[in-house]
Amino acid sequence: MPTTQKVKGPASYFPSIEAKYGQPIEHWLNLVRQQTGMKHMERVNWLKAEHGMGHGHANAIVAYCLAQPAQ
Repeated sequence: MPTTQKVKGPASYFPSIEAKYGQPIEHWLNLVRQQTGMKHMERVNWLKAEHGMGHGHANAIVAYCLAQPAQ
C-alpha cells in the first residue's frame, strides 16, 4: 500500500505562495538568491517590502532557500 507523505516545513507553503502571488516557487527562490550579503530577516523584510509578501510566506521561501546547498 503506497503512502503519500505530507510535505512538511517551509515547502508546505509553496502551493499557497504560487496561488497567491502568481509566480512559480523557483522565481521567488532566484530572487532571494540574488540578495547576497543579506541576513535571513533582511531577506524576509525585502520580500515583504518589495513584493508585498506576507511574513509567513516570505519566511518560508527564505528558510528553504538558505537551507539548500550553495549552487
